[in-house]
Amino acid sequence: MASVSFVGAGRRYPGAQRPAVDALDLTIEDGEFMVLVGPSGCGKSTSLRMLAGLEDCDEGSIHIGERDVTREVPKDRDIAMVFQNYALYPHMSVADNMGFALKVGGMGKEERAARVKEAARLLDLEDYLERKPKALSGGQRQRVAMGRAIVRRPEVFLMDEPLSNLDAKLRVSTRTQIAALQQRLGVTTVYVTHDQVEAMTMGDRVAVMKDGVLQQVDTPLALYDRPANLFVASFIGSPAMNLLPARVGEGKAWIGEHGVALRHEAAARASGEVTLGVRPHAWHLGAAGEEGFAATVTVIEELGADAFLYATPDDPALADVATQAIVRLDGRPQLQKGERVRLVIDPAAVHVFDTASGARLG
Repeated sequence: MASVSFVGAGRRYPGAQRPAVDALDLTIEDGEFMVLVGPSGCGKSTSLRMLAGLEDCDEGSIHIGERDVTREVPKDRDIAMVFQNYALYPHMSVADNMGFALKVGGMGKEERAARVKEAARLLDLEDYLERKPKALSGGQRQRVAMGRAIVRRPEVFLMDEPLSNLDAKLRVSTRTQIAALQQRLGVTTVYVTHDQVEAMTMGDRVAVMKDGVLQQVDTPLALYDRPANLFVASFIGSPAMNLLPARVGEGKAWIGEHGVALRHEAAARASGEVTLGVRPHAWHLGAAGEEGFAATVTVIEELGADAFLYATPDDPALADVATQAIVRLDGRPQLQKGERVRLVIDPAAVHVFDTASGARLG
């Protein structure tokens, strides 16, 4: 096994106005499960393909363990890649698909069969080894693609949106299986997805990218609790964080005529325009006379154990800055569409960002 390092790595396509990947500095520890996440076009898949040797690294370098692999061809990098579309040979059996790379590499039949059997046991595919891919479900095909990577026993696994072709229920179960399998095997893994829920639930650490630039890398909970900037704040979390433009004065952030106390010293010292970040769980329904936002319920999403309330502020002064508030409520609130409520922000849970730069203030 080995660590992976991007050192000032960049990729620029001919004619492009900006780099697809811009001076990426990122270290993935030996045995770590690292997730690269971001919207389409952010550079996450290009970074993965640079590591695989499928894209050129135009500047900087890429290392696997102690080796500089920047100019090495893919076959010499000791990596195995799992693609979005499975890339299975339709005329071959599951066993032959899983062992094909070993056969091409000249491995003997007995050792090849032993490795395939071991991988099939890990992936619960032992009953399907003689089947062709067309006789398998989407989840089973994806496990075959993973088995093909596992039998090679590489230093690094690369996974490029491997669950995107699966339905919602199967994605949940398969991502759990992948995370558990990676932990059992202990292989350094770099996983690319646009789905922040996948990133949060699978990765030991998560690297958030935007426009080819690394925005923040940290554990999932650290990203959620202390996003480095407005982009990370808005991207991480489902439902998304409420972002409310405000002005700072007298140690408070003012949204219209409503003031929210600022607990963080740097935020309280700020001046001018800021943006408050309020997670859905950081609101509660206020009692009569409690200071907060008067709002009208527009939608209630009942999820059983909890619910999400979508409400529109009644104050015309707030309509321009907070068209809709998203609030997480415990239990099963007895509320109806059109009902008026009072929403109160927990000051201890407020995030404060500089509106101009997007940087976190507190």
